[in-house]
Amino acid sequence: MANPTVNRRGLLIILSSPSGAGKSTLAKRLRAWDPDISFSVSATTRNPRPGEVDGQDYHFTSVEDFKHDVANGDMLEHAHVFGNFYGSPKKPVQAAIEDGKDVLFDIDWQGAQQITNSDLGKHTLSIFLLPPSITELRRRLESRGQDDAATIARRMEKSWDEISHWGSYDHVLINEDLDKTEAELKTIISATRLRRIQQPHLIDHARKLQSEFEELE
Repeated sequence: MANPTVNRRGLLIILSSPSGAGKSTLAKRLRAWDPDISFSVSATTRNPRPGEVDGQDYHFTSVEDFKHDVANGDMLEHAHVFGNFYGSPKKPVQAAIEDGKDVLFDIDWQGAQQITNSDLGKHTLSIFLLPPSITELRRRLESRGQDDAATIARRMEKSWDEISHWGSYDHVLINEDLDKTEAELKTIISATRLRRIQQPHLIDHARKLQSEFEELE
């Protein structure tokens, strides 16, 4: 149930792309633009790594509890990756929506489909980022200096599968220029915040206008 003091419902903003297409940089820029946009903190059954904080980096949980949450419908999306479970807890996201706060998801197309098909899917805004070319995608991966040649090769192999699902997203942007793409993202988010379903106060306002008309009779 929406908070009656809030003028709009929050959005579930899904940002997907192949590795190297600029997703992480643009996500940080969106957070700087509007600090009320929060990252969804995933739940995982893997052990914490040095320096990771429970509730901040991940919600660390047991396999038993994770499966229980999935069975109860308490995960918006989930996946089994390299022997561990990962997922997006539903309750904090739902609370954010009702409080008029947007939640940003950095997930792949499979997670995006699960969220879009969930009971919160009507509040979803999904955006896919395409690179200007495959040559440029490889150049960006190599210029980051974070991965060895074998890792870059694996990321490149995976990129086509990710790119092939671009058509299932609400908006698709070619990230040739970061500043231009950032401006386009802000425009898309600002416009989507004005969707009728995101503005629960409109019902009361329309009723008020109707009452004013009746009083004129």
